[in-house]
Amino acid sequence: MQVVTIHVAKTTLSQLLARVEAGEEIVLARGRNPIAKLVPLKPAAGKRRFGALRGQISVGPGFFEPLTEQEIAAWE
Repeated sequence: MQVVTIHVAKTTLSQLLARVEAGEEIVLARGRNPIAKLVPLKPAAGKRRFGALRGQISVGPGFFEPLTEQEIAAWE
């Protein structure tokens, strides 16, 4: 992880961003004091599709049965 001063960061921002895109982390410093970190963003999770697991999982009829007194007590 490289430390870069704000002055250098302002003059070489495009190159720093290219390095961050490649996976590198860069710390920005004011003088010798670190104040921020440039890190690559993680890609957003894919959008969920309704019914994507249809046919792969199933719920048995026991799932819909009322809970026993012991099961209710365990939840409390």
